[in-house]
Amino acid sequence: MNDGFIDAGGIKTHYLEEGQGPPLVLIHGGGAGADAFGNWRGCIPLFAPHFRVLAVDMLGFGKTDKPDPAKFTYDQDARNRHIASFIEAMKLGNVNLIGNSMGGMTSLGVTMARPELVDKLVLMGSAGIKAPVSESLRVIMGFSPTHENMEKLVKALTNDDFKVDPEMIDYRLKLSADPATSAAYGAIMKWIGQQGGLFYSEEPITKVKHKTLIVGGKQDKVVPPSSNWRFSELIENSWLHLIPHCGHWAMIERPQEFSTVTSWFLRNA
Repeated sequence: MNDGFIDAGGIKTHYLEEGQGPPLVLIHGGGAGADAFGNWRGCIPLFAPHFRVLAVDMLGFGKTDKPDPAKFTYDQDARNRHIASFIEAMKLGNVNLIGNSMGGMTSLGVTMARPELVDKLVLMGSAGIKAPVSESLRVIMGFSPTHENMEKLVKALTNDDFKVDPEMIDYRLKLSADPATSAAYGAIMKWIGQQGGLFYSEEPITKVKHKTLIVGGKQDKVVPPSSNWRFSELIENSWLHLIPHCGHWAMIERPQEFSTVTSWFLRNA
């Protein structure tokens, strides 16, 4: 697995890359301590035999730039523009996009704003549908970097029978405690709170004509299964796959099933 940096719309952007074939861009979610490696390391080798896989650190996360919140607005439009700029800067043409949670909302946002950049779309545990703010989402939004809080966050994001890896806790805690990352995270969560959640109006979603796979965990405590069903109703050319005994992180909790189903869709649908 190689990593690199590229200027994407003025943002120094870090990404991981492996494999050859049609470009597949992976966008992680927005929980504290998220980055491309921590969220996608179990799936990248499973996708790489068939795709040129590029997993990106989103704006404000990982090794990607974290502009000063006093001078920069961490809203959804900024995330959408950043990923569109990354696709263009890498000269990828049109890509397959997979996004989890806030990364799913960003993938959908890129597809709506710049449809020519996207071939197929995968929304996994994706934000974007208006729903009541769950207790698990409140844990994410109210996070402060302590070991206990990171354990609570990971448990909020996973099914009850998921065995939490202590290494994951330590890795995410270290990232979340970085001062610039913490400031960016605080700005992102403040913006989400002001908006009353992470969602688009439904009418633009109905205009998406791309083939879209919607994947959800049946036990997702952050994005309810009803949101997955609603996406499937709004997006005309969509497939829906629900994974039992799985929470918000299908790519971590069920990497083999997630990658198998997703690869089949991207190659055959």
